[in-house]
Amino acid sequence: MGEPKTYTLEAPGAVLHYDVRDGGAGHPVLLLVGAPMGASGFAALAGQFADRMVVTYDPRGTGRSQRTDGEPPGSVPGEHADDLRRLIRAVDAGPADIFGSSGGAVNALALVARHPRLVGTLVAHEPPAARELPDREPVLAACADIRETYQRRGYGPAMATFIALVSHVGPIQPGFPGQPAPDPAAFGLPAQDDGSRGEPLLGLHMTACAGHQLDFGALRAAPTRILLGVGAQSGQMMAGRAAMAVAERLGTTPVTFPGGHDGFLSDPDAFAAVLRTILDG
Repeated sequence: MGEPKTYTLEAPGAVLHYDVRDGGAGHPVLLLVGAPMGASGFAALAGQFADRMVVTYDPRGTGRSQRTDGEPPGSVPGEHADDLRRLIRAVDAGPADIFGSSGGAVNALALVARHPRLVGTLVAHEPPAARELPDREPVLAACADIRETYQRRGYGPAMATFIALVSHVGPIQPGFPGQPAPDPAAFGLPAQDDGSRGEPLLGLHMTACAGHQLDFGALRAAPTRILLGVGAQSGQMMAGRAAMAVAERLGTTPVTFPGGHDGFLSDPDAFAAVLRTILDG
């Protein structure tokens, strides 16, 4: 697989930047999508699929894909789904296969609900679909608290609380939201507020992604093959638990991937082997 070629795509309110890695013919195009993580996070995983054309991109408001409408960097899943529709059509890739991670999994599920014939197989790895959890109320309250902490105190305290939330094993208790933020220094984060408020993860994304209501009627009716992925080390954490809850709603069995929520970064070889088995049917 050669070096990726970068292209731009005009969209309402943003210019999207995406990368195409040419591979062999005979397989559907593979999109690797995250949110708010951009294309760079999938470089190692993309390199495992030299036999396919692989497309990665920076979601609007992230990395190279800056908004042009003056709005804050965050976006709602429906807006991201429309961007994915534009991207698939721009590369003439439908029906494409998609691996979506975290917020990218939520956005890809929203895409399938709206435009099911554009996606052949979707592997949704640990979507933080908090509304499907039995502890949805404290989880959503914690997400809202993280967003408010970011606006009030800055990056370090908000990010420390985010890490505490997503790494917590088991249900989130009602007392979690609003408790004092962990010491940012414990996570190697700055305690000083530099005044910036441009981090997409901690803004609108924090509440819009976790709070998105999936359209299960549309997902069940879609011709798309939908599989949920769960990390071997993160199945009892918030996003892993949500993935299992979504799989149950769809009547499918979740697939276990190596590592945790970021398993495609920590062990891309083993992770890709599982993903390839799924994509090859």
